[in-house]
Amino acid sequence: MEVHEVEMVMSAVAASQYPTDQLPEIALSGRSNVGKSSLINKLINRKSYARTSSKPGKTQTLNFYRVENELYFVDVPGYGYAKVSKKQREKFGQIIEAYLTNRDNLRGLISLIDGRHEPTDDDIAMYVFAKYYDIPVLVVATKMDKISTGKWNRQEKIIKEALDFNPVDKFVCFSALTGAGKDTVWEWIEQQCDIGGRR
Repeated sequence: MEVHEVEMVMSAVAASQYPTDQLPEIALSGRSNVGKSSLINKLINRKSYARTSSKPGKTQTLNFYRVENELYFVDVPGYGYAKVSKKQREKFGQIIEAYLTNRDNLRGLISLIDGRHEPTDDDIAMYVFAKYYDIPVLVVATKMDKISTGKWNRQEKIIKEALDFNPVDKFVCFSALTGAGKDTVWEWIEQQCDIGGRR
């Protein structure tokens, strides 16, 4: 999709605060500092619309980005950040679970995993959770510009084996630096949201 119009509409922690205009929604989840904001910025062709940070745990609410008045990207709180209190982690978990299990507008989940490493227990738990609730998943391996392209297939195999990856889902290697994988991500989003591509 060629993006000209995007708006960060709201931050929410409860269903009563979600948008009410019935547009399809794509959630983005991942470990703190995995690159969710960088992916969003690349998808919408902005350098810093979604604020990136070297400080993990910055996203603490569900952030709704309306794109071309056709869909929402929903940036959910990152998980696995040790310096966030146990109580705060539990709160984040409740916010995410309530959204993913009860939101009728949700069309799919983009699960971001650091492509340089094996998935963490939290990464695996998120994937298993999504599959249990029959949420379509696109697994995006991020930071792939840190790895030589000759090793991408090996890393993909490692990640898929750790997740017990379901072939019905989609997997893509992504680089925020080069944009590799961007078009594949958009194709999946357009398919899930039943909107026409204008790349």
